[in-house]
Parts: sequence; C-alpha cells; structure tokens
Amino acid sequence: MSATYPVTPDGRYFVVRGRLWRTTNPALDEAERIALVRDLGSARSAVRRALREGHGLAAARGRVNAAKIALGERGPVWWTDGAPDYNRRLARNTPYADWFSTLTPGS
Repeated sequence: MSATYPVTPDGRYFVVRGRLWRTTNPALDEAERIALVRDLGSARSAVRRALREGHGLAAARGRVNAAKIALGERGPVWWTDGAPDYNRRLARNTPYADWFSTLTPGS
C-alpha cells in the first residue's frame, strides 16, 4: 500500500485525496489477513451483484462492514495507546497536518 498511497509516520493511516483512511491491523496473522481480504473482495462483489440485481444490498454491505471491522479498518481502533481515531478525516484538519503538508501535491 505504501508504494501507492502515503502512509502516516505511525502507520495508522494512508492518505487518498487528502483524506486519512485507517490501515489494516499490522498485528493480524498473515494467513488471517489474507482470508479477511478475500472475504472483503467477495463481499464487494456481492454489493455489485446486489446493485445490478436489485436485492440483497443491505446484507452485502453488512458483509463488507464485517470484513473491514475484522481487518481493523473500521470499528474499534487496533492501537492501544489511547490515541483518537481520525479515520475518514481530512489530514489537514488533524494532528497529521504538518506531516501532510510535506507531501507532494496529488497525494
């Protein structure tokens, strides 16, 4: 991910179009992470299928949410130092603003 999107110095977020998105919990076992990413992909496919077919959208979106929570990208934070969550916030409006200002435009 870091090759495509800048990652905050503490590794908690990556930045897309100026917005912070929580990274996957680095403490996950690699096999578990792979299985969860596979589940997420399958759930996203189910969302596309539900949109196309006109039914089952809530269940499919629930599967996406469950996979993202299991990966640590949503729900309770995976870090333990008590720092607040800035997921989905504009980087310039968070404590990461100084770091973000050093990135090249378009990050």
